[in-house]
Amino acid sequence: MRALRIAATGMAAQQMNVEVISNNIANMNTVGFKRQRAEFQDLLYQNIERPGAQSSDTGTVVPTGIQLGSGVKTGSVYRITQQGSLTQTGNKLDLAIDGKGFFQVLLPTGETAYSRAGNFSVNDQGQIVTVDGYAVQPQITIPQNATDITISKSGQVQATIPGQTTPQLVGTLQLATFYNEAGLEAVGGNLFMQSGASGQPVTGTPGQIGFGQVQQGFTEASNVDAVSEVTSLIVAQRAYEMNSKVVNAADQMLSATAQLKS
Repeated sequence: MRALRIAATGMAAQQMNVEVISNNIANMNTVGFKRQRAEFQDLLYQNIERPGAQSSDTGTVVPTGIQLGSGVKTGSVYRITQQGSLTQTGNKLDLAIDGKGFFQVLLPTGETAYSRAGNFSVNDQGQIVTVDGYAVQPQITIPQNATDITISKSGQVQATIPGQTTPQLVGTLQLATFYNEAGLEAVGGNLFMQSGASGQPVTGTPGQIGFGQVQQGFTEASNVDAVSEVTSLIVAQRAYEMNSKVVNAADQMLSATAQLKS
């Protein structure tokens, strides 16, 4: 009974679909989060009668044939990199990228990670760091006696020092872009890593061609649309229920066959 196996693949696919949607909903309020979407593919087909095969000695061909599919599988879970809305916080060290690009973060392993989450702080040494204490690259240190911090749209970080009439330039932020942003590997903590699918990073100053601008006092909200996600959840749930009904129907058919008497 092929229907049992086919319906089982449908239930497994919709289960993963619900898991992807639930992760999106769980991260609705995660700064810089990018929602994901499950994409499906049909499985191999069994050719009982191949289309185009000759059906007689006179050369007539079968117009459509008989091909039975074996179900569905999850082909990929695609990350949608559409920008989220900018939320004003008033915090001097909260930064949002308006456009393309990622902040660069130095991990304890020495590797460079990439993030859209710009809710930064300073550590005990005055370095600009993430919520996990990872230093933003290039490394920028704020003087301990600074009374104010100004970050321009082009990424220039200036500190106001007592006794000085003009702010002091302490560093310039750089952003990184990728040819295929959806190919970045998510590692948690609002961080992504370069992968073979993403391509090599291209770094540049905010505001340059191909790079977004930095907005001080803002953070980028997740791009999760609650209405769309709940709608997708309902559709996935109904699809799962319909596949389960196919399992029940196939079970009843097998039960009827088993009760046949000779």
